[in-house]
Amino acid sequence: MTRVEDTDQHTGAPVTGQPANGLYPPPASSQYQPQANGTYPSPAPSSYQPQVVNQYPAHIGNPWSTGLFDCQLDQTNAIMTTLFPCLTFGQIAEVLDEGEMTCPMGSFIYLLLTPALLSNWLFGSKYRAKLRRKYNLVEAPYADAISHIICPCCSLSQEYRELKIRGLDPALGWNGILAQQSRMQNQNPPQYQTMSM
Repeated sequence: MTRVEDTDQHTGAPVTGQPANGLYPPPASSQYQPQANGTYPSPAPSSYQPQVVNQYPAHIGNPWSTGLFDCQLDQTNAIMTTLFPCLTFGQIAEVLDEGEMTCPMGSFIYLLLTPALLSNWLFGSKYRAKLRRKYNLVEAPYADAISHIICPCCSLSQEYRELKIRGLDPALGWNGILAQQSRMQNQNPPQYQTMSM
């Protein structure tokens, strides 16, 4: 059996992976040449220190009280928001606008924007941003518009829970919240009250 070697197409010479003269070219740098005692010098220490750069900016703001997908924490609201997202939006809008926009008006606007190319996310993300500014909440896990585009019901439920946890129950409406706050103030006796004769 004979061994077939590869040949160069132009010269016809056998190609074996070895240079033609049998020697490899010298290294480009002389710093790795063997010393007289047969050892190689260690490379010079480099002053270059790699820096870790965070390519994602840190989230600024306080964390939300509940996560975006924690709808099971308020199951009644989760079901209501799934069936009637316009109603939940109207309740949130009334509280955030401090009664300037009523729940029926907010619900109607949200419902009106739903068939118009599903543009209700514009209105929803506007009020989500308003809620975040009110309590200095972080814009996470997604941007406000993205949250309302990919899962408007989860976004509305999270906003509803946030207001409820902070003592502004959207189900009461703005007037109901004011009445509740005034009752609580009347029930608490003033401190440092003394009797006069």
